Amino acid sequence: QLKRFQYTAIDDATRVRALKIYGRHNQDTAIMFIDHVVKRFPFRIHTVRTDNGHEFQARFHWHVEDLGIRHYYIKPGTPRLNGKVERSHLTDQQEFYQLLTYTDDVVLNEKLQIWEDYYNFQRPHGSLNGKSPYEVLKDKLTNLQIVSPEV
Repeated sequence: QLKRFQYTAIDDATRVRALKIYGRHNQDTAIMFIDHVVKRFPFRIHTVRTDNGHEFQARFHWHVEDLGIRHYYIKPGTPRLNGKVERSHLTDQQEFYQLLTYTDDVVLNEKLQIWEDYYNFQRPHGSLNGKSPYEVLKDKLTNLQIVSPEV
């Protein structure tokens, strides 16, 4: 079986995630993934934080900046600074991959999409007081106050 690479984006405030599996681990796939994330997330992305992997270097960095998104690198050797992503990978391993069977990459990505939707819309999160990421997003939007400037 060929090696596969899961790319993960997670919003700091709500824990909404986007996931995608690729057969390669390079700047081209990282660029495809960030374009996927921009389309998938229901809000504007202001900042992307990545490790210092080769896939997140020059072309990826400038592509992100050209999208109007700031790109920051975490300090080398400090994966804890991307702790939310690292913790979500443990959840993926325990609740998705250990139970997974698939016949080809199409089926794998279909099942990953179902898992992503469950994770975002239904799965309760301890760090979110038992709410799903989209429940937290809905709460944030409901509590959003818009103040008109005084004239």
